[in-house]
Amino acid sequence: MGPTLEDIEQAQAALVGEMVETPVVSLPVSKLPARLADADVTVKLELFQHTNSFKARGAYLGICGLDASARQAGVVAASGGNHALAVAWSAKTASVDALIAMPQATDSMRVEACRALGARVELCADMPAAFALMEGEAANGRFLMHPFEGAHMVLGAATIGAEYVAQASDVDVFVVPVGGGGLISGMSAAIKILKPKATVIGVEPIGADSMKRSFEAGSPQRLERIDTIADSLGSPLAMPLTYGIARANVDEIVHITDDDMRDAMRDYYTALRIVAEPACSASLAAVCGPLKDRLAGRRVGIIACGSNIGLARYREFLGD
Repeated sequence: MGPTLEDIEQAQAALVGEMVETPVVSLPVSKLPARLADADVTVKLELFQHTNSFKARGAYLGICGLDASARQAGVVAASGGNHALAVAWSAKTASVDALIAMPQATDSMRVEACRALGARVELCADMPAAFALMEGEAANGRFLMHPFEGAHMVLGAATIGAEYVAQASDVDVFVVPVGGGGLISGMSAAIKILKPKATVIGVEPIGADSMKRSFEAGSPQRLERIDTIADSLGSPLAMPLTYGIARANVDEIVHITDDDMRDAMRDYYTALRIVAEPACSASLAAVCGPLKDRLAGRRVGIIACGSNIGLARYREFLGD
């Protein structure tokens, strides 16, 4: 289930010259001697992508694939940050009007960045209200750029998986953050095609674990409440497309806590001088936390999926 190798290769071809081939680097164990597992850990720095997150790939594919009438009508998205920025940037490159619904609690840096890219931003009470606005605008004719439940978003993420395998062919365990499921569904599909024996492990905050609950229930589940500092991973539900692809290709999903992410945010700064938002730190949090002992002796690939965070918010999370 999911994109084929031909689909992924076509998406890669469409992104040549448009996206950054983000680097893969070794995580310096010497700088985190007590934290890292006895494993060879590499990290793909997708936060160096356009708009500082992996979301740019799928958003660009989606907007480039619009027909003339959809371009004329414009697009609408709901997001607390990374997807909003990706849609705003992609729309600007294609001269398409973009409306972005964002929760009022969104980091002001992200809101202003979307406006600077030419998008119209509507602030809503919370994420459910932002989704409601998005769905209403879509019903009135705008093309809905869903933050994860779309073939273009899965394909964008699949290009990351294919790129990672090519850059680090010896990696045998990939640890991937899970929000709505767009990233892990696409990456896992590509990884399992190109390296079938590799293990793919998803990582979810314990307060936003719709995909883990869906795996356990055998069908997409909705959460009544989200409770995590990782707003980029705070999807209130899993959905059929991305759930189905992830279920077919992901070996397991593990929980992390907000404190695990805070520790990993500090680790990224110590090891690579990266200012990581909580979602960006999720893979590393799992490698240093619940997976630490199990990954000893393995070749592990993690992803810094993106980071759009103001310095004030970063310090607030870390209590500095």
